[in-house]
Amino acid sequence: MNLHLSKPTLLAILCGIASPLLAQQDSAQITTTNATMTQTQVTTTPLSTDRFGRKNFRTWSIGVQGGVLTPYTIFGGSAKDFNTPEENWGYGGYIKKQISPGFGLQADFLAGNVEGRRASSAIGAPNYDQTSFKSHIKWSAALTGNLTLASFSINRINSYFSPYLKAGAGYMQSNAQLKNLSGSKDYNNNWFIPVGAGLKIGVSKGINLDLGYDVNFVKSASFDGVPSGTYDKFSYGHFGLEFILGNKKNQPLSRYSAIADLRQQNADQASELKNAMMKAEQDAQMMKDQYANDKAQLMKDLADDDADGVANKYDKCPGTTAGTVVDGSGCPIVVTQPVIKETKVIVTEEDKKVVDSAINNLEFEVSKATIKPKSFASLNSVANLLIQKNFSLKLAGHTDNTGSMALNMRLSKERAEAVKAYLVAQGANASRIEATGYGPSQPIASNKTEEGRQKNRRVEFTLF
Repeated sequence: MNLHLSKPTLLAILCGIASPLLAQQDSAQITTTNATMTQTQVTTTPLSTDRFGRKNFRTWSIGVQGGVLTPYTIFGGSAKDFNTPEENWGYGGYIKKQISPGFGLQADFLAGNVEGRRASSAIGAPNYDQTSFKSHIKWSAALTGNLTLASFSINRINSYFSPYLKAGAGYMQSNAQLKNLSGSKDYNNNWFIPVGAGLKIGVSKGINLDLGYDVNFVKSASFDGVPSGTYDKFSYGHFGLEFILGNKKNQPLSRYSAIADLRQQNADQASELKNAMMKAEQDAQMMKDQYANDKAQLMKDLADDDADGVANKYDKCPGTTAGTVVDGSGCPIVVTQPVIKETKVIVTEEDKKVVDSAINNLEFEVSKATIKPKSFASLNSVANLLIQKNFSLKLAGHTDNTGSMALNMRLSKERAEAVKAYLVAQGANASRIEATGYGPSQPIASNKTEEGRQKNRRVEFTLF
């Protein structure tokens, strides 16, 4: 069927199809970009560990197309054998394998009719206006390399607007019928070289609109039935649809720009590292402030403002008059019996065993001055011993060298004070119990081993 479409008319049709699609695509891209910016502003993601990992792509596609076949090309007519080209419908398809983001191999198929009128004067036709040719392409197959230009973008990772170039080699079967000329040719096979350019526009995640223009150089001077001595050629302006195969969750490789992706991933990684560093600085400042507050509170708790021998932390009766006899909680004790001065204190082996048992069974909560309940029984025995024999007792708290000196001094003092408070609560005389903390300054074993550090973490009981 002859369409009789002029070249300006054909160009206007192709531009009319492409314009609304491009406008729609640009709008979709702007919306997507704004949504991405909003999400970045309100969402904090953890530092990625697999950002530069392996990616899966869709690499196979098939296409169907239709268009216009004509002996006229941008390089000139059909060897100038005929002066007036005719336009005819052609149709075809292809199978494509994308090798890399910028390059793919494509198997093209094409069929249709190529026609022209008005033989040139060189042929010597008697009826100039009545001459014509019609070459029927029964089939053609070509293998072409496809160079996708959008994959070289530095800004868009996934492009829906992809210009391309292609070239390759093919083989076809065709015949030629002449009108008012001699030399019609029956079907025979010829090699040809297809070159072309086009534009693919993504209309969905897996479908592209394909607009293209190909010039086919036939390795034959008689493709149009007239052996002029110069190889013939014809053009194919086409539009169609490309369907990308594979898992819909994967990105099409032909739309992917590795340069833009790497650039974006590096920018995201740098932003995440900057946020992580800022968070670490904030955490460090919070820890520093907390340490200062704890230190100030510790100094306040360990102070003895009324000088009654009981630290403020354990003093339930602050502000007692100097020289007042107080119990373990800092409250005054009413003396109902005269104080009997002892001339000599005798500590027996049995007494030492009671104290040794208390030392061996004494345990605290980790990094705290809280006595574990399992230690109460042996401490009760020490309290009874102090009450019955009126002994004096020195409590010396010690730690290993793990941690800061200030922390160890505080912990050793608090543990000794905790033991004193417990014994006084059981009835022992607070004035006869001395609690001191030495921190890590008096080790009894090496702090280089866990066994040695365990021995150094202790409270010593001394009867006198």
